[in-house]
Parts: sequence; C-alpha cells; structure tokens
Amino acid sequence: MHLILTYPVPSILCENLNPRTSRIDLFSVIIGAIAGQLSPVFEKLSKLHAKNSFSLAIVAGDLFANPEIASPENDETVSSLLAGRFMIPLPTYFTIGNHALPQKVIDRLEEATGEVCPNLYFLGKRSITKTSEGIRIVNLGGLLDPSVTAGLSKEKYLPFHTEGDAKSLHGANTADILLTSTWPSSIRTGSSIPLPEEYEDATSEQCVAGLCTALKPRYHFSTSPNFFYEREPFFHPLTEDHPDTRPITRFISLASTSSSSKAKYLYAFSLNPSASPPSELPAGSTASPFRPVTKKRPYVPEQHTHSPYSSSTLQHRPSKRARQPPPTPSECFFCLSNPSLATHLIISIATDTYLTTAKGPLSTPSTYPSLPFPAHILLIPLTHAPTLAAIPDAATYDEMQRYRSALHTMLVTKSGGELGAVTWEVSRASGIHIHWQFLPVSIGLITKGLVEAAFKVEAENEKYPLFKVRQIGNGRGEKGDYFRVWIWRPGGETRAHQPEDEEGHGSDKLDTSAGTEISLVLPLSANFRFDLQFGRRVMAKLLGLEKRANWRDCGQIEAEEVADAEAFKKAFREFDFSMED
Repeated sequence: MHLILTYPVPSILCENLNPRTSRIDLFSVIIGAIAGQLSPVFEKLSKLHAKNSFSLAIVAGDLFANPEIASPENDETVSSLLAGRFMIPLPTYFTIGNHALPQKVIDRLEEATGEVCPNLYFLGKRSITKTSEGIRIVNLGGLLDPSVTAGLSKEKYLPFHTEGDAKSLHGANTADILLTSTWPSSIRTGSSIPLPEEYEDATSEQCVAGLCTALKPRYHFSTSPNFFYEREPFFHPLTEDHPDTRPITRFISLASTSSSSKAKYLYAFSLNPSASPPSELPAGSTASPFRPVTKKRPYVPEQHTHSPYSSSTLQHRPSKRARQPPPTPSECFFCLSNPSLATHLIISIATDTYLTTAKGPLSTPSTYPSLPFPAHILLIPLTHAPTLAAIPDAATYDEMQRYRSALHTMLVTKSGGELGAVTWEVSRASGIHIHWQFLPVSIGLITKGLVEAAFKVEAENEKYPLFKVRQIGNGRGEKGDYFRVWIWRPGGETRAHQPEDEEGHGSDKLDTSAGTEISLVLPLSANFRFDLQFGRRVMAKLLGLEKRANWRDCGQIEAEEVADAEAFKKAFREFDFSMED
C-alpha cells in the first residue's frame, strides 16, 4: 500500500510509505538540491520529522549555494550553520553535488573529520557508509572529469570524479542506497514513463550505469534541476549468490528546492536493509536498462570457518566431517559487501585494496612513544580470494605494496627513523580472504637481528620447516601454501618491489632511499599443523605483549576503536595516495 502525505505546501509530497511494514529506525527522507536555502528546508524537515520520526535524511544535490555566485546572504547562512544557529532535527547526510563546497565548510570538515555541525555529516565525494541503523549508502558525487582518463580523483572537495572513482566503489558489492550526482546512462531504456514535455534527460554517465549494475541497490537517487522523475522498478539478472531472486532497483531523481515548476524535491521511503529481495516482481517492473556486465570471479577453493579480522587466530585441524561451504562475500568479514563489516575501522580505500585498523590490536596507544595509536594495520584486497595468486589482476599486489610503502614513509616521518615494520601473510588455498598484517617495531630490534631470529627460533621450536630468504612476488610461482614475513627498517639499501612480470615475480632493483628489507618464506604443508596465530604470537613475545597474543583478549568498545581509527587516519592522511591531488 502506498500513501501520499498531503501537507499544505503543494510542492512537497512524500511517497512510498507503508505503515504496516515501515519501522521508525528505517523510515527515511531524501531531499533534492537545496542550493543554500537551508532555513526553509530545515524548517519543513523539522515539521515532517515531528509527525513521521524519520531515522535519517539525505541531501542528494548541492546543499550549499555555488561559491562562485554566492550572495552575502548565502555566506551569512553558512556562518550561521557553522555557529550552530540552525536546528537540524535528525541525522542528515550530504555529498558533493555539481558545485564545490564553500571554503568555510571545507575548513570545518578538515577540523571535524566529516561533521559540519550537530546532526549534519559529510559523506565525502566517493564513499561507502553504514549508518547506525544498518543502512548501507554508497556515494559518488560530482560530474565526470573528462581530463582524467584513469585513476582516482585526488581533490576530495571539488565537484568532479573519474571513472576510476566509480570503479573503486564496485568493491562495496551491494548497497541499500546508491547516491550519484548524475544519472546512469540508458536509465530510460525500456521505460514507458516520459519526462515532462519541456525537459530533456539530465546529464548521464556510463560509469554510473556500471556502478548501479555492480551494486544492484534497492534505491538509486540522483537529481534533476527542474523536474522530478521516478522510473518503473527494474530487476537485475539472476546471480550465483541469488539464483532464485532478482534484486530490484528503484531509480528516483529529485528536483531542486528552487525549481520553477514546483516539482517534487522531497521523497520519504521505508527501507529494511536486512530484507531479502522480493519473491515476486513489483507490478510494472521492467528488466534492467543497462547492458549486462560480465565479471570474472576468481576460483575460491574449499575453506575453513572464518572469524572477523582474525585469520591469525585459527588452527588448521583435520576433520573427518564434511566440509562446510566457504563463506560468500556477504558472509566474509573482510568483504565490503558483508552487512556486519565493522566499517568504522576502515581508514583508506583505493582501487583494488583497502586498509583497516585491526580488531583487537596487538599493540596499544602506549606501545610506541612516537605514535598515539596502536598502528596494527590490515591490508586487504577488495577481491574475495584465498591467495594473491588466485586474484587474476596483478595490480592488486602492486597496490598492496604501494600501501605498505606509504606506511613505511609515515613511520619514518612520525618516529624520526626510530621505527621499522613487520608485515606478515598466511597464504593457503584453503583460506578465506587473503590479507597482510602490518605492525611497527623498534629499529633496534631489527638492526640487532632479533626480529629475524624470533621468527626462526619460534619456527624451530614448533618443528616447522626452515625459513628461507626469498622474493616470491604475489606467490604465483609457488607450488603450495606458505607463510611470509617482510622485515623492514629505514635507511640503507633495499630490494624494492617492482611491478609483476607475467609469471608473477617482481624484480629486485636496489633502492637506496626506501630502507633495508628482508623477505622470509616458510613453506606450509599437510605434514604438520600450522598455527595461524604464529605471526602475532612471535610479535607478542618480541614486544613483551604476551597477554595480548590472542585478539579476543584485546577487545575494545566501539568508541575506542573509532578513536584509534580516526587518530591513525589523521596521521596517515598526507601519505595516503588514494587522496592525492
């Protein structure tokens, strides 16, 4: 059942409400471009919120007036907002629209990491956000920058994005809400709903169509300056993950609040993020208007049970019982498509890889005098695969190494050259989702050979095979499973990573500026049980943190996790290549 809320103001209609199924925490409202008219819009929002108890609001277009033509009144409105003189009645999110943000707002965002004022939050230009109600929002703001043919946009407050920005968001895998400043190309293909007679299609982009196809959002919201448009719901092709149901997307474009035609600029809707796709297609729905996009899926062998951020905490135990099917990406605790993913731990997302702080970190904010945060970091490919060799694109390994290099540079700068780093990897065909763990360590422990000795002695104590000094690239040339550890210190000579050749091996070009590094490889086999805690356990003994060897014993409340992630994010910002100009 769909109700129309008829309020005295004829230009505002709220549709798609179902009082029998909507829940207070899932009843939301989206607004078209406000363009600086904050006072009347927030007043109207307050009145609607008092009657409907929305869980959140989203501004789909420009929240502020175009800075290039902004009036003194617009500037005063921004100042009043930043001074807290506006009452924003509920959590409200906004993004980059077709214009840049005012400089005052940018300055505030740089200070407050995303919060402009109470209840007003910046989604960013390219982002994946999970609200406290569990609603997953994927956002791509701005217009396509024709001058950039590859890579990610580097200025986070200008109203332009690249095809690389859109591609990087494919790693989210799913979305409840997709928010874009432009329409997806071909969105009206197969539709019988016309545009208003005097208007033509809004600006559209093929990369936005590809993003919608990849994520299959429940709602895709965009904007059109002078008219409102709602397409018929469309269904996506069947997939391996959902062989019996077809995900449904509703595309809706909101008008501007200043629309001369008084077109609809506010849309309220109910959403249950945990609900499965409907078993029956909605009346009037059509097939997807987009061309099918084939995506290679890496082969994932049988795998063992997985715990969040903790592949180093499980043991390989032979079992005569039938193996359970491997977790799907929506069940994997390292996949962005998992609705239970602790997104507040994420500190950076690039094209093929992302970084998070570790859950239950080994180190603490007091472990390193020069670092006011634990700095126990995970480097995780976006692709769901058990080994790097199972990921077809060698660019993933190259990008992980680029992240590792950026982390090294940060340590040199922040510690004055007093910290090195250890990075370890467990590569098993029966694994779940390959990742690296990164941990700083005193340069004295490295130069005295204590780190290398600790790994070799612990392996000998466990009667494991001997470590060998080897460069194996992404492991494609390896015949079996392995444990690898890199031990790096600043200064001296190092055999720096070079891009992969066709066989997956990087070259060993000497680099006298990057530091000194050794790569130790331990072959794994079915002839012995390998403790997946091995890397963490060695480092715990080395750092005098034996009581923290198990991540489960190092739990933090979410506020502590958020504080550590934000502190690291702030320190890493100048070294984060995903945010470069």
